[in-house]
Formats: sequence, structure tokens, C-alpha cells
Amino acid sequence: MAAKRLELLRELVTAATRVAVLVNPANPVTAAPTVRGVETAARAIGLQIQVLNASNSHEIDAAFSSFARDRPDALYIGAEQLFTLRSVQLVQLAARLAIPAIYSGRQFTNCGGLMSYAADITDAYRQVGVYTGRILKGAKPADLPVEQSSKFELVINHQTARMLGITVPDKLLVAADEVIE
Repeated sequence: MAAKRLELLRELVTAATRVAVLVNPANPVTAAPTVRGVETAARAIGLQIQVLNASNSHEIDAAFSSFARDRPDALYIGAEQLFTLRSVQLVQLAARLAIPAIYSGRQFTNCGGLMSYAADITDAYRQVGVYTGRILKGAKPADLPVEQSSKFELVINHQTARMLGITVPDKLLVAADEVIE
């Protein structure tokens, strides 16, 4: 997911060379894989990354203060429950500094974020229903395979793109599952 999100961000912000990556170090289950994935993908496409940590609202504000001084070309917000809970704060801070950002869920684009790429939550809930049905029919939970999401959604907030002066390439508009006008 990290590589795909970074690739999509690069397609949208083609002039980007420096990307800031925001992760929560208090959650190594998400932070470490995100950093590894982004570092690998960044090397492959020639981007420099700067990893910033935030594990609470105050640290999110501090990270954005550093963006004002050492301005990145784009921002990658890691998939993290804290960031989901602070989605409005993150979107407003990115808008205030006019930094194009990609997020880990549609709730960010719904409140004004530029772009998100994530597992389709509706499909994930459907899969939970399928598993529940199997268990109710007698399957042992330990015997059921672990499945990862296979359906992902790209959401682009076209209004935010215009506000940032970004022309969304037709390729991305066609690929998007939803374009918010």
C-alpha cells in the first residue's frame, strides 16, 4: 500500500522531489512497515523522503510547524488510527500550508483532503459477513484462511486540487473510484 500511495501522489504532483511522511512511532505495527515501504518506493522513483513522527495532537501541530520552515513538495500521511481520529486537524493543517497530501482513507477526502487510497471498507465489511456466515454454518474460525483486502478505492477531491492549483491528470480521474467536486 505504501508504494502505491506514493506512486499515486507522484502522478498527481509530478514536480515533487521531497515528500514528508507522517507516522505514529507509538504504533510500531503501522509505523515501521510504512517507513520501510515508503523508503523503498521513494528510492525506486527518485524521491527524497523526510519521516516525521507524531503520537498526539500537539506533535501533529509541531510536525506541520516544521513543514512551514522546511517545506516538502508533498505529504504522505501514514495509515494510523490516531490520524484517522485527527483527520479534520490533518486536512486543515495541510490546507493552511497548501501542501498536497495523500491519506489512508476516504474520511480524509470527505472532509477536504486531496486524495486517498485505501481498502474499500464496504468490501471489508462484506467479507466479515461472509466469514460470520461460514462460522454460523459450522466452520471453525481457526480453519478459515486469513484474507487481505482485494478491493481498493482511490478518491480524489477535485475541489481541493483546484484550490491547490493542481491539475489532476485524466489518467487519475479515470482511475478514481470517486471524484469529489
